[in-house]
Amino acid sequence: MRMCVLGSGSSGNSIYIASDGYSFLIDAGLSRRELQERLASVGSALSEIGAILISHEHHDHIRGLAGLCRSHCIPVYVNRHTANAIIEKGIPARRLRFFKTGADFQLGPVTVHPFSIPHDASDPVGFIVTAGDCRVGIATDLGCPAAQVKQMLRGCRAIVIESNHDRDLLDNGPRPIALKERIRGDLGHLSNEMAAELLAEVASESLSDIFLAHLSEECNRPDVARLMVDQAVRRAGFEHVSIRLTYADRVSDLVEYHRAEREAASPCRGERGISCGT
Repeated sequence: MRMCVLGSGSSGNSIYIASDGYSFLIDAGLSRRELQERLASVGSALSEIGAILISHEHHDHIRGLAGLCRSHCIPVYVNRHTANAIIEKGIPARRLRFFKTGADFQLGPVTVHPFSIPHDASDPVGFIVTAGDCRVGIATDLGCPAAQVKQMLRGCRAIVIESNHDRDLLDNGPRPIALKERIRGDLGHLSNEMAAELLAEVASESLSDIFLAHLSEECNRPDVARLMVDQAVRRAGFEHVSIRLTYADRVSDLVEYHRAEREAASPCRGERGISCGT
């Protein structure tokens, strides 16, 4: 399995995953041109994408979806409530394929399990993607570390999770009070502290990589978010875990998981190759 975060933040979110010759995206919050350029940087292309999974209907997760539906015949996988919301925003119903939150479905060689997350959308979900013995957990927008989220993220080899804001920067920043309250609420976004506590609780010997996603440009600092999570995971006894940042304007590290023994990877594909999955 190969994966990277093509873009993350309020300006647009998308994740690339490939396994055994099959590739797909989770969310399409970047423009078609941006997606094409960023996929090319990791050796892929929109013409190779077999599906797009949508976590929820907020603009930063579907901004490029209408354009993709016009230019490419890529099926879009959503639950029913999210489908209703994105159809209202101009996404053609004929492109949609439906999954049921809480039920596994198959995409080529991978199994996908969508699970409920606490966020202010119609029926938002995170995803567990499994190929062989490799399990990847994705929860990029959630207001609190709910018990179900923790349960789903345990045992993962890689986790993509938001570390949205620093509490002090949010409290003292220029944003309207109502927006601050939304972000801090149980259906808003995780702070660095909450992300660190969650990750320390779900980390295990099988966890190799954590990607910190949806970092606020105004109310966070990447170095602070990374250090806080790194310290929490190390205190929990898991010093082997790599903490990786994601970016609004460029692709994250690309990590690859293999059945073979651990070996070094080229610098453009993350800091190392990791044994697992397919």
